Amino acid sequence: MIDVVVPVYLGLAQTRRCIESVLRNRQDTAFELVVVDDASPDPEIVAYLNGLARQGRITLARNERNAGFVQTANRGMSLHPDRDVVLLNSDTEVANDWLDRLRRSAWSRPDIGTVTPFSNNATICSYPFEGWAGGVPGTLGLAGLDRLFAIVNAGRMEDLPTAVGFCMYIRRECLNATGLFDAERFGRGYGEENDFCLRAAKAGWRSVLAGDVFVFHEGAVSFSDERIALTTTAARTLSEIHPDYLRTVREFVARDPLNALRQAVDRARAARGPDEERCVAAERADEWAHLNAKRAQVEKLAEERAALIGELRQGLARAEALVAERDEEIAKLRSGLAHAETLAFAHARELDRIHAFWMWKYMNFLMRGRS
Repeated sequence: MIDVVVPVYLGLAQTRRCIESVLRNRQDTAFELVVVDDASPDPEIVAYLNGLARQGRITLARNERNAGFVQTANRGMSLHPDRDVVLLNSDTEVANDWLDRLRRSAWSRPDIGTVTPFSNNATICSYPFEGWAGGVPGTLGLAGLDRLFAIVNAGRMEDLPTAVGFCMYIRRECLNATGLFDAERFGRGYGEENDFCLRAAKAGWRSVLAGDVFVFHEGAVSFSDERIALTTTAARTLSEIHPDYLRTVREFVARDPLNALRQAVDRARAARGPDEERCVAAERADEWAHLNAKRAQVEKLAEERAALIGELRQGLARAEALVAERDEEIAKLRSGLAHAETLAFAHARELDRIHAFWMWKYMNFLMRGRS
């Protein structure tokens, strides 16, 4: 038995689509759909979930107050401490025997701790490319595209530097060894799954991509208003805890070990007919434009950085000149002070000689006697 855990807060239409897709697609793997309502302010979501729970279609847990994504996910994953878990965002949609394939990948090696599928919106696990914003690509629809992934990339996996939390299979042994998500550091969400995978990796667990599963992900439904702030804070926190994380991800992106899996799907799609072939060509053209735009952005940032460095160097040169002038003035002052001290000592010695001269003593004696 596996727990499919869906934290819910906002997005009635997305939540319906997610839950119904899980319930609609039959699996050989026995699972329990656990929905954790994070004190949703939407009465329609509350009523919808209550209805499913009364029908026995889901197991419903509800937070008394809004606790944030991380604590809500932890609550769902802790419900049955003897089961593997799939953490599934409420703005996803699954198809076919998705869970069977994820489980097959997770149990294909004894050291696999987490499994992530491909998706249209999954950063390093995105298809057709990272940055794609067009939903399910092509004309096949979600079920048709996922079925193609299952055929073309059957059983194929690649190691990842981190899972992507929109759909994340976690082996219970890995969860027990690593501990739950860090709610103290990652609060409302973003970065918690990366931290989890990095902690798991230190304990010997691998994170992998299941190349034969595709899950739709809309993205940023519950965090639409605060996403930028959360991601910025999470990136800073991750860098503090795991200094090599960003470098590792950059190296993974540069190597792009998932490219062969994407290309295999491209070829299979193009072979389906001219309409799908045109879609694939258009997607690759979009990717090229996207990369060129990013390159232009990087070049602009490089120019701005070079200009800033130039300004800083000029400022440094001015500061060095000021310091040199100050040092020169200090040297003059020290020289003058030394000269003054020399004169003072010379005057003191002259006074000592005068005071010691017999005529000074005689004159001093006469002056005291006269007074």
